[in-house]
Amino acid sequence: MTELKNDNYLRALLKQPVDYTPVWMMRQAGRYLPEYREVRKDAGDFMSVCRDADLACEVTIQPLRRFKLDAAILFSDILTIPDAMGLGLYFETGEGPKFTNPITCKADIEKIGIPDPEDELGYVMNAVRTIRKELKGEVPLIGFSGSPWTLATYMIEGGSSKAFTKIKKMMFSDPQCLHLLLDKLADSVITYLNGQIAAGAQSVMVFDTWGGVLSPRDYKDFSLQYMAKIVDGLTRHADGRQVPVTLFTKNGGMWLEDIVATGCDAVGLDWTIDIEQAKARVGDKVALQGNMDPSMLYAPLPRIEEEVAKILAGFGHGGTGHVFNLGHGIHPDVKPEHAGHFIESVHRLSKQYHK
Repeated sequence: MTELKNDNYLRALLKQPVDYTPVWMMRQAGRYLPEYREVRKDAGDFMSVCRDADLACEVTIQPLRRFKLDAAILFSDILTIPDAMGLGLYFETGEGPKFTNPITCKADIEKIGIPDPEDELGYVMNAVRTIRKELKGEVPLIGFSGSPWTLATYMIEGGSSKAFTKIKKMMFSDPQCLHLLLDKLADSVITYLNGQIAAGAQSVMVFDTWGGVLSPRDYKDFSLQYMAKIVDGLTRHADGRQVPVTLFTKNGGMWLEDIVATGCDAVGLDWTIDIEQAKARVGDKVALQGNMDPSMLYAPLPRIEEEVAKILAGFGHGGTGHVFNLGHGIHPDVKPEHAGHFIESVHRLSKQYHK
């Protein structure tokens, strides 16, 4: 076990004392960095980077060479599980992910299996092991997965969607069929994330990108109950440490208390909820991650710093339990120096709240 030199991220997730508010960014390894674009160009496509442990390691560590981030996040994709199920993931330029074999009926669901993390998803586990070795204990490594509902949207729609008509048609006309898929996906995510933890991930996060398109009742039935099942099934201790679990539902602020009730350690917030109000609602039950609007990084540097100060003040002095992040992924055309100023501002301005 390599001793962590900077464990502030893990400590904050567990509401333990820290000297400053730790920060990382969703999609911090990605297209806003010219060095990443070079690697992807040489590799040929996105999935070729994901499937090569050395390349995945390289792009995971690239932002850490530029910025004093408090965590690294595995470079991968949320759609690795459905790809391993045989749905045929590919990426159209400018259109996002697509599947050649989308789910259309119960028979399609019945024939897919739960992928073995060391077999069909072995390339992800190899990447985790390689990254942990190369990090040399500098910062912790975050593993992740998409939520069952979010994975199902892509699998049934055949790719990205704006109206989600195909999955909602199944949800309302044949809910048992959709529950069959979601339950199988929950089991797959548990196996997948536990594989990442065994390979070296020190914290895990579930991204429920599309939970916010559901009504309150349908969110609880078709998204949240399956994330709760995942939380219950995860390995919570490894390497002599607790492994914190973060749940993130985009546009999920109205269900904050319900997300907390799953037993997760932290809840990710998007920018549509005020962090002071969120903290008042959850008390000291969980840590909070977030929640600056990613588009704020287009602003002049003083405006970015002003926004950082407002969010820090909103969370306030009430102990620890805040991991600063954007409310969603960093945009591809953001200037790296703006990201750098954001990170430096969080570190500098947050110290006053941890005295």
